[in-house]
Amino acid sequence: MNFAFNEEQEEFRRSIHRFLQDHSAISEVRRLMDTDEGFDPKIWNQMATQLGLTAVTIPEKFGGLGYGQVELGIVFEEMGRTLLCAPYFSTVALGVNLLLETGDEAVCSEYLPLVASGEARLAVGAYESESDWSVDDIYTSATGGAEAVITGSKSYVIDGLTATHLLVLARSPEGISLYIVDGSDKSIEKTSQLPLDLTRKIATVTFDSTPAKLIGIAGTGSSYYEKMLPKSLVSLASEQVGGAQRVLEMAVDYAKTRIQFGRPIGSFQAIKHKCADMLVEVESAKSAAYYGAWVVDNDPAELPTVSYLAKAFCSEAFFSVAAENIQIHGGIGFTWEHDAHLYFKRAKSSEIMFGSPAFFREKLAQRIGL
Repeated sequence: MNFAFNEEQEEFRRSIHRFLQDHSAISEVRRLMDTDEGFDPKIWNQMATQLGLTAVTIPEKFGGLGYGQVELGIVFEEMGRTLLCAPYFSTVALGVNLLLETGDEAVCSEYLPLVASGEARLAVGAYESESDWSVDDIYTSATGGAEAVITGSKSYVIDGLTATHLLVLARSPEGISLYIVDGSDKSIEKTSQLPLDLTRKIATVTFDSTPAKLIGIAGTGSSYYEKMLPKSLVSLASEQVGGAQRVLEMAVDYAKTRIQFGRPIGSFQAIKHKCADMLVEVESAKSAAYYGAWVVDNDPAELPTVSYLAKAFCSEAFFSVAAENIQIHGGIGFTWEHDAHLYFKRAKSSEIMFGSPAFFREKLAQRIGL
């Protein structure tokens, strides 16, 4: 394997970086996080049509660019740096991967071109309030065959308020199955949940005899989801790396310019040690995330093990450096006006998303037989 990005990938990164500098400044992040929608449809359209970001990992036969997880990791790393407010993780990391895992050519041919063009935004309804991050405890029910109706409620649906289509796990006579639902159907009730991280919107979505279309084979919905999740964890790890890199830069820049006792605080040994430890954590997290992206593209059999490790390590690294960044900034770092708390809240919410680091270390231990 080669952890060095090639020139094409570096140019891809630079183009995304420039775009996000222009369209995801922290002032724009603060504006969007105070809205119900949490994103700007015009910027979403530009992301799709100008940069092709919604089509990165969609195969060319479905209207996509056909790139791999390494390129997608670059996208998420840059988005993590700027706390981009957009339904990108829910659409691309969750929705696209889940559709592709089903192998349902008809459904993929119908919906993935819409995602690639930016017309469709996906959300995944998997977890229920009492499920504890499990897709086995599903009480939402589905009746009917390929054309079904579903009834029940899903919690923690990322970007559920604004999704044009919902991918929903529901219990059918054959077992847990996967369905796609029109997000604008009048039988759906969407309620915003107050998140810790206001830059990533979540919702409770309730279905009342909502028309739905079966995806893939009935009774295999949980299997599709469990195969999709490791890829999404790697994308989340890449996003965490981007956020961690940014808070490290914030801390170092402040340490160079904040004068105390007539000298920059970065000249004091305690601050030097903090920054050095932060650098080690960030660089180690990069190794975990980059290796995870390589494994997705080159060694799928190893993916579950590596994804659990990457999620656990990158979660703790991001949270640790986000907390240290606040400590280095001192009193101002605790204020609403300072941007440090935005990264701290993103770090904490990402840390517990899909399960805590301890949860994934337990899954890793079970997988390797410890």
